[in-house]
Amino acid sequence: MTKKYCSAANRAPENKLLLYNHHLLLLITMRKYYLIGFICGLLTHVIQAQTPTHLQSNNYKPSHTKNPAKSYTISGLVKDKTNGEVLIGATVYIRSLGKGTATNVYGFYSLTVPKGTYQVTCSYIGYQNLVQNIRLESNQKLYLEMSPTSDQLDEIVVTDKKINEHITKVEMSVEKLSMEQIKSMPAFLGEVDVIKSIIALPGVSTVGEGTTGFNVRGGGVDQNLVLLDESIVYNSSHLFGFFSIFNPNSVRDVKLYKGAIPAKYGGRLSSVLDIRQKEGNTKKFSGAGGIGLVSSRLTLETPIVKDKSSLLIAGRRSYADLFLKLSPDEALRKNKAYFYDLNTKFNYTINENNRLYISGYFGRDVFGLGDQFNFSWGNTAATIRWNHLFSSKLFSNVSAMFSDYNYSLGVPQGSFAFSWDAGIKSYQLKNDLTWFINSNYTLDFGVSGILYQFQPGKIKFSSALEGVTSLSVEPEKALEMAAYFNSEHKLNNALTLNYGVRYSAFMNMGERKVRTYKEGAPRRDENVVSTRNYGNNEVIQTYQGLEPRLGVRWQLNESNSVKMSYARNRQYIHLISNTTAPVPTDIWKASDSHIPPQIADQVALGYFHNFAHHTFELSAEVYYKKMQNLVDYKNGAELLLNENLETELLSGEGRAYGLELMLKKPTGKLNGWISYTLARTERMVNGAFPEERINNGNYYPADYDKLHNFTMVATYQATKRLSISANFVYNTGRPFTLPDAKYQYSNMTIIDYSGRNQNRIPDYHRLDLSVTLKGKGKPDRKWKGEWVFSLYNVYSRRNAYSIYFSGDGQAQNDATKLSILGSVVPAVTYNFSF
Repeated sequence: MTKKYCSAANRAPENKLLLYNHHLLLLITMRKYYLIGFICGLLTHVIQAQTPTHLQSNNYKPSHTKNPAKSYTISGLVKDKTNGEVLIGATVYIRSLGKGTATNVYGFYSLTVPKGTYQVTCSYIGYQNLVQNIRLESNQKLYLEMSPTSDQLDEIVVTDKKINEHITKVEMSVEKLSMEQIKSMPAFLGEVDVIKSIIALPGVSTVGEGTTGFNVRGGGVDQNLVLLDESIVYNSSHLFGFFSIFNPNSVRDVKLYKGAIPAKYGGRLSSVLDIRQKEGNTKKFSGAGGIGLVSSRLTLETPIVKDKSSLLIAGRRSYADLFLKLSPDEALRKNKAYFYDLNTKFNYTINENNRLYISGYFGRDVFGLGDQFNFSWGNTAATIRWNHLFSSKLFSNVSAMFSDYNYSLGVPQGSFAFSWDAGIKSYQLKNDLTWFINSNYTLDFGVSGILYQFQPGKIKFSSALEGVTSLSVEPEKALEMAAYFNSEHKLNNALTLNYGVRYSAFMNMGERKVRTYKEGAPRRDENVVSTRNYGNNEVIQTYQGLEPRLGVRWQLNESNSVKMSYARNRQYIHLISNTTAPVPTDIWKASDSHIPPQIADQVALGYFHNFAHHTFELSAEVYYKKMQNLVDYKNGAELLLNENLETELLSGEGRAYGLELMLKKPTGKLNGWISYTLARTERMVNGAFPEERINNGNYYPADYDKLHNFTMVATYQATKRLSISANFVYNTGRPFTLPDAKYQYSNMTIIDYSGRNQNRIPDYHRLDLSVTLKGKGKPDRKWKGEWVFSLYNVYSRRNAYSIYFSGDGQAQNDATKLSILGSVVPAVTYNFSF
């Protein structure tokens, strides 16, 4: 299916002046980038002029010729032929020219080449290569539909390696996992989990089993930006961290940025986890689901108008509470313990230049001990997106998002009954544009704004306690705005630059009361000089700054490349938690007059190599990250319902550095990867006063510092129906704090904890196995089923989560290791699709 159109207004002249013209346009609209834009534009041409000619040999073709033929643009979408889903990162390549491109997150591509007749090849892992001949005499729309490969993997499928993403892409420190890879990995209690899967990647870790979130290259849990269809997810856990909120049947694409985060993302220091939901089947009605020991799930997809619009609805619920109701104990029957998810998505193709998406997520955890205690937390996220093509070269996405994370706890009945509510909401609007100037130059630019509303805590009592009926901490409001541009410039087939800058501004706003403390004195209640009342929407404090980004890829030959990246990131909101692992009751806090934004600078260098006919991918990366204004806590800090958190918080700096190795085999009967990370993460808090110092002002390991981290993930397709998977994990035990000394004073024992995180729990290691048995496939049978049998912690390793002391608190004290899971955990799950 092709459609041709041609407009003189849509044709961009392909000469060097075009690069300067686009910089001039940006400088007019974003004056803060004047010097950076001019220098980058000039630098790229100087480098190009100085590049030795031998780099354009060795089977490479020059990027420019003296008398180029008139050029036209091929553009369109790449989709799955069976269900109409767009394919993210699919390669569109013209071998005779040595030129190609990849689809963006909406499946769109644009490729400008000289007039002529060509053979266009489209490739994507897990799909059959698609080859189509075209005669290009004008701008042309070319929609490509690819067919999935057969389930039978009798031989290794090798795609066109001239456009191999591992070697040729300029971005580094990026990991992408397909849902097929994630589903093939052994899972705890058979629950396929996106978050647990990315922990198997190099540079990613967690403090222990049953904990919320993940840590990336020395960053805290709150330093990861987690997005679901572009909406922010503030807490991604179910069941206190044992499972994540992402239903595997509704997820289409998972991408993790660990280093040089693209300029269009901002607001976090360490990483971006970009998760995209399926769009829904535009071809036919279909469904998928699963029944496990913990939960069951069902996903339904149906076209509204065939090939134009579709609807997806996915639900998941656990059922531990249903079994509690069968208990003969009346008290147990009143208990509640369950979680649920609901995912929805609607998309509509208005015409070939406009497409509309509406998606939502609703999920919650509910726990209750009869009439004694209730606790629940959950997320709500909604996104409306509009894709628009201004021309075959200019792509626009406008998005409006809403995110809400909240928790509530309390005692429902009795004289001490109360309810406690807290949370964070955000409203975001953004416009991202991509200008495919030519096959060697792409420009991304856009603007965004986020309005935050923080509710630190509000308590209501059913009856007055000492004359008090309610307690609350003043809510906060803040506005974060940003503008960015990012250019990817292919100077020749050997050298590609990716450079850009993000400008962000943050305003903390009233209505609030703000203290001023005595200069040259610690922040204490007795050192308060004055208190000012700020009115509604009155600006209390403003922060702003530039966040430059730079990436370089030097391709040595078809199988080897070297890459370098640098990025600065700013983070204006903070997760306030003085526990080793965050819990659902932790609260978010905005930067204000006393708490500055966190800043991180990271530089990385990597070597990438393919061998054995491109069936193996090897990568080695080293990185160094320097962090400023990190939030830490005084010993014994009181955080809950504290209106003046600045009296309990400390500001410090941090550093993280390491080596990441990964050997990957993405295709074939036996596939998977082996990764090893050698890393160190340290912090330093050295304030002006003794109470504002930790570890005597010296560097100390962060709570999640782990020197060694080794992971092996393997899947073997034994037959058409039978596959076997295994995970093995080993990592250094995390740090914890032991007392340095104890003193006796007036019949009391005083424990001294002057040194923080100077000891470690024992090393962690675990083996998981799973076997997947598919049903007998019949050509005319729509129902497909499979059984998954898994063993988590096969050899019953008692991995210590923490160490605590028990005794009389004086002379007799015993150390006890606490293990969350100390034995093998079997599970069976039945998955189906139709």
